[in-house]
Amino acid sequence: MINDQNLSLLTTNAGRSLLELSNQSPVLLVFLRHFGCVFCRESLKEISKRRKSIETKGIKIVLVHMSDNGTAESYFKNFNLPGIDHISDPECRYYAMFGLTKGSFSQLFGLKTWIRGFEVAVTKQILPTTSQIGDGFQMPGIFLLKDGKVIDKFVHKSVADKPDYDNFIHTCEII
Repeated sequence: MINDQNLSLLTTNAGRSLLELSNQSPVLLVFLRHFGCVFCRESLKEISKRRKSIETKGIKIVLVHMSDNGTAESYFKNFNLPGIDHISDPECRYYAMFGLTKGSFSQLFGLKTWIRGFEVAVTKQILPTTSQIGDGFQMPGIFLLKDGKVIDKFVHKSVADKPDYDNFIHTCEII
């Protein structure tokens, strides 16, 4: 359950709580899959491409991952996301707090996943890696927070689902 008390417990690598950040500006909270996942890598590439545009609109980006902070920061630098705020959640407690569950077989390995994974590999040259840091069964999701409340969300029905980041930016422009 998401409330002010829970959001005040979720602190970034910089020591700031999600409640504090969301009271200052909209927060795009991105729950990632494990770092070896092709779709996690695609998300990071998309966020990197849009980072300046998102931050120019006054939206704070916070990434939630399942590794230690040092490993995550190294990983984020590889995707041209140095200095991005992030939250380490190796036990996936925060994922569960936001209603993100473990994936079923079809959500993780279904035909849609294979087809889109192949598409991402061929068209974007993004390949999965063998370094699976995190829970390979954990489903991702994206939430837009403002003043301690969830304004919008995208909860993946399949790991292959692709969120519309531009829609989240547009939502911020109208709130």
